[in-house]
Amino acid sequence: MVPESFEQKHIPLLIILSGTAGSGKDSVVRRMMERGVPFEFVVNVTSRPPRPGEADGRDYRFVSEAEFQEMIRTDELLEHAVVYGQYKGIPKRPVREAMDSGKDVILRIDIQGAATVRRQYPGAVSIFLTAASREELKHRLLARGADSAGQVELRLQTASAEMQRVPEFDYLVVNADGRLEDTVDTIISIIRAEHCRTAPRKTVL
Repeated sequence: MVPESFEQKHIPLLIILSGTAGSGKDSVVRRMMERGVPFEFVVNVTSRPPRPGEADGRDYRFVSEAEFQEMIRTDELLEHAVVYGQYKGIPKRPVREAMDSGKDVILRIDIQGAATVRRQYPGAVSIFLTAASREELKHRLLARGADSAGQVELRLQTASAEMQRVPEFDYLVVNADGRLEDTVDTIISIIRAEHCRTAPRKTVL
């Protein structure tokens, strides 16, 4: 028997946005915020120093290595890893609070961290973001001005290895130069489609 009406229940999603260095994760999240997409962005914690234009509490929560190690000791992190010699991690409490209040949560996270979160929370939606080509990626890393030529080359080598892990993710999104709006549109479409699943994903923290 067909019901007279449907009322779709909103079950909050845990969304992993990952990809190689220079893939544009920060730009995508920032543009989604500017467009008023309804989600909670949990600010990661890192021991690295801020890059030009970054602000504490907006882009990352910047702490000392000793402070980060104390957060590990007191089990305050959803996941953590050492990436390019620097600590990065996701605080547990804001993720749990946002999802308890019914909000989708987006985690901007590296490949290593994404694997950890997927193992712990298999109901998470995972999106791999990439540039359109190696040359495009190299141009972005150089334009960023935060790394030496040697560090850029290391990041490109790492990116080549990370691309082999694309099949581990639910979705692949190409963030080509000059096509940021298209990239954001695609990710919004993925989130909307996930909320229309007949068997919703569920994540319990």
